[in-house]
Amino acid sequence: MEISTPRLKLRTAQPGDLAAIHAIMIRPDAMRWWSTPPHETLDQTRVWLDSMIANGPDHPDFVIEFEGQVIGKAGFWSPPDVGYILHPNYWGKGLATEALEAAIDHIFIDQPFDMLTADVDPDNVASIRLLNRLGFTKTGQAERTMQVGDTWVDSVYYGLQRHVWESRRKA
Repeated sequence: MEISTPRLKLRTAQPGDLAAIHAIMIRPDAMRWWSTPPHETLDQTRVWLDSMIANGPDHPDFVIEFEGQVIGKAGFWSPPDVGYILHPNYWGKGLATEALEAAIDHIFIDQPFDMLTADVDPDNVASIRLLNRLGFTKTGQAERTMQVGDTWVDSVYYGLQRHVWESRRKA
C-alpha cells in the first residue's frame, strides 16, 4: 500500500526500514510522548517493526518517507486510534499534518468508522495543537492511564467524526 502527498510517501513498512526507524526510536526527544521509553537495542526496534509489518500491506499504518528517507510513521496501529511519530529533525515543517491528512482520508474512504480517536499526554502541547488543527475535539481525560518505564502518565482523549472531516475537506 502506498499513498503519495505533495511532499511525502506513506507506505507499508518493510524490513529495510529498520535502521531509519531505530534512529527515531532511540531518541529521548522523539520518544518523550510515546507509549514506551526510548529503545535501547536494535532488537527492540526490530520487534516493533516486525509487528507493524505483520499487520499486512492493507493495514492503515504507514512509514513516512520524505525525500527518499524514512522519517517516521503515521496511521492506525489499532484502528480507529491514530498514532504518529517523526524524527525531531523534521518537526515544525507541517509534515505530520500532511501525513495524517493522507492517513485520515485513506481510512475514512477504506473503512466504515464514524469516528477516529487519539490518546495524548496532556503535556504534549504540539500533538494537541496538531489534532485540533485536523478537527479532533476533546472527548475526555483520565489519570494514570499508562506506565511508561517507571512513570505513570495521564491521557486526554480526542475524537474526529467522519462528517466533521468530510465537511472540512469540502471547504
